[in-house]
Amino acid sequence: MIDTNLEMTDKIGYLLFKKGIIDTAMLEKALTAKANDKSKIKRNLAQILVQDFNYDHDTIFREVAILYAFRELDLRPEEIPHERLDSIKQMINGAVEQLKTQMLDHKVIPFMYDERIKDKLILAAIDPTDRNIPKIAFGLNAKKYEVIYIRKKDYDKLIHIILPPENVYLKMMEEADTEIEIEKDESSLDEEALDAEINKSALINLVEGALVEGVRKGASDIHFVPKSGNRTEIIIRIDGNLQPWHVQENTLPEAVVAVVKDRSKGMDRFEREKAQDGFIQREIDGHIIRFRVSVLPMVGTELKNKFESVVIRILDDRKVIKDLEKLGLSGYSKDSFTKAINQPHGMVILTGPTGSGKSTTLVAALYQVIDPTVNVLTVEDPVEYVIEGARQLKIGYKMNFEQAIRSILRHDPDIVLVGEMRDRETAEIAIKLANTGHLTFSTLHTNDAPSAVARLYKMGIEPFLIAYAINIIVAQRLIRRLCPECKKKVVNFDEPMMNAAGLNIAEWRNYTVYEAKGCDKCNGTGYKGRMAIHEALYFTKDIRQIIVRSGIEVDEEKIRIQAKKDGTLNLREAGLEKVKLGLTSIEEVLASTSED
Repeated sequence: MIDTNLEMTDKIGYLLFKKGIIDTAMLEKALTAKANDKSKIKRNLAQILVQDFNYDHDTIFREVAILYAFRELDLRPEEIPHERLDSIKQMINGAVEQLKTQMLDHKVIPFMYDERIKDKLILAAIDPTDRNIPKIAFGLNAKKYEVIYIRKKDYDKLIHIILPPENVYLKMMEEADTEIEIEKDESSLDEEALDAEINKSALINLVEGALVEGVRKGASDIHFVPKSGNRTEIIIRIDGNLQPWHVQENTLPEAVVAVVKDRSKGMDRFEREKAQDGFIQREIDGHIIRFRVSVLPMVGTELKNKFESVVIRILDDRKVIKDLEKLGLSGYSKDSFTKAINQPHGMVILTGPTGSGKSTTLVAALYQVIDPTVNVLTVEDPVEYVIEGARQLKIGYKMNFEQAIRSILRHDPDIVLVGEMRDRETAEIAIKLANTGHLTFSTLHTNDAPSAVARLYKMGIEPFLIAYAINIIVAQRLIRRLCPECKKKVVNFDEPMMNAAGLNIAEWRNYTVYEAKGCDKCNGTGYKGRMAIHEALYFTKDIRQIIVRSGIEVDEEKIRIQAKKDGTLNLREAGLEKVKLGLTSIEEVLASTSED
């Protein structure tokens, strides 16, 4: 039985109980734990619930902040101005080591000095009731101070921006002696010499360091490119563009590639004449990250060299989008896509070049329709992301892609994801699934949505099957997003560019349009992050009729004209809508899309 004087004896407990965050049994347990608490500084009930009973920190302490009238930081880490971040970094790094450790241990940030009250320091803390805060304020020589509440997840993001974690592998590599004497007159590759070089040159630290750095920088791929003169260039792809990261000098490129192969599963270090695929899995900053490794033999300048190019794709499940709202779909595209994936059967096809985000969109769509009442099967080669609630078939040497997709019909599916329609056989089975009452998702490599219809037709799929099995075809591209810190308003439009693209300058002056500038936050590129643009071809009655009446070939132009009448925007028009919203630049859209 709860004490009637609970509000007087424990305000936090009373509040959390009244709000339904904890129940009677939990409250009694927490109060008992508080009464028996042996810690040097007596903990309050909120601290006990989070530390001993694993309650969500932000759920509990947001209520504590409201109870004791602590203001909450209303800025998200990505919205904090660059100058403020620099100021916070200086205050933390300028503190003596003991004080710096204390701030980091107790998750307290010297956020800023109050603009209205001189010498008043504002401290942001994930637990504003922490009794160590006065000591931290004293250590920072604050004559006056105010404590505000910052959500733990915002603190974690902010501290990662201000004090990014050290790459221990690169530090070890710098400390090691990486200068190696290489025999210049080698007539062939000596495996023992290669082993010795790997051991001497700290290459393991280089490869592991590249994996860590790629994840932390938000790269999608890491390239190891061998060059003559015992050099290997390491390049990373960020926001779709390749950027140089490191050049390994005075080291045999074969040694670098051998280390990558040794660190990967499913690869033979001594095979240098054929393509190989493998994978790596690592825990980085507390998250399991998977890497897909591709090795291809390439021509070197000298016969003795057996050069191989390596590309490592970073598969970070934290980047998986589960919310359809975050895909960037808008207007007709969003309405028709939502309608298509909520049909009981039919096909949803995503089309676009490699790296255009097709898989991301399909996975987000799958998450909208997955529930315990349906059997969701996926056939992908390779599997990129683990999808909760789906049975993802394992492709290997005992069951290839074609065998897996043929077997799917016997496995009682409701919803099926076929990674890619590579050939006529795969396309026929996928369309058969859609025609026999299954919702089917797949991808195809074409430039736009109408040409995907022509591609299926040329594969040998009957026009009536194409017309009545497909719900929607969505073409997608990724374009770079303008850096919010440095984007600048366009004052004078580039007339030759606008005229060449058929854009009316007078009309565009009615919109607030931005262009790229470049700052430290975006590495001088003017862009930070990417977003998708879409062309949605929803199969209306009119579209179906055009396809069914196709003769020797599909009339793509007729489909385009009808789609436009239905409300479809082509990729360029979709991109220009993002320009009008101030999210990207005209130059970026024109460079990423064609006129049609």
